[in-house]
Amino acid sequence: MHDHRRGFLRRSLLAAAVAPAALAPTAALAIPPIPHKRPSRLKLSIAAYSYRQMLTAKPPTMDMFGFVDLAAHLGFDAVEPTSYYFPADADDAYFARFKRHAFMEGLDVSGTAIGNNFCVPSGEKRDEQLALTRKWIDRAAMIGAPVIRVFAGNVPKDSTEEAAFGWVVACMTEALAYAEAKGIVLALENHGGITARPEQLLKFVHAIDHPNFGVNLDTANFKGEDPYADIAQLAPYAVNVQVKTEIHRAGGKTEEADFRKIVDILVGALYSGYVVIEYEAKEDPITAIPRYAARMRSLIG
Repeated sequence: MHDHRRGFLRRSLLAAAVAPAALAPTAALAIPPIPHKRPSRLKLSIAAYSYRQMLTAKPPTMDMFGFVDLAAHLGFDAVEPTSYYFPADADDAYFARFKRHAFMEGLDVSGTAIGNNFCVPSGEKRDEQLALTRKWIDRAAMIGAPVIRVFAGNVPKDSTEEAAFGWVVACMTEALAYAEAKGIVLALENHGGITARPEQLLKFVHAIDHPNFGVNLDTANFKGEDPYADIAQLAPYAVNVQVKTEIHRAGGKTEEADFRKIVDILVGALYSGYVVIEYEAKEDPITAIPRYAARMRSLIG
């Protein structure tokens, strides 16, 4: 077994010792969480997705370099440049300039994100999705992004969840071999479809035993009776966390996200890494994001 699957008992005892009582059940999960050798350490990043209206306006009112400048001005530790917002004709020289620009502004590139669909059988469509993933693995390595957020996808109307699950595992297995050679981690998000519920995403966690695999935890995408309990189930497997400013409960109820509760869950799970603000509420991001960034900064130090 890989090193991240070893020492289950030691890590479970450690997690139980530091986790709040409400999170203690996570220590009894069937497979071990990602091992962390120190207490939780959280850093703050911002996703380009948060400024999508500006990046996709006709003409754009912000480009990816301006996004980096704004993130630096607001005091973030890193940026997450969502792949969709780079120019379609961006070449290697462009990505080299982007990496240098972020570095000169004192920012890490915490990760990137792609819009793939792995719920496809063997054939041309799967080949296209794997080619897209390999392209962005190369680009992630180029800009210094250690992790890529990936999707599983939705079950086709003429298929079953069981079949689609096998397709996703096959795609992830192939993509992870390439990612490992490039030093990139692939993080599967709870993004509706075949990963809408905690038990669906945990099924992938059980099936994919690879050191370059983990969970991209989106705090707004679980929509059950208690989304915070769902977040707590997946937090031990998170390699990247995207925090939204709202929570959506069963029945369509939307409420302001409790950042304190989310941070407590992450600390209890020993998560160390970036907390990426991914803003999508109605207020103008120019006025809203500085307020939410300050709130999160006050909680993580």
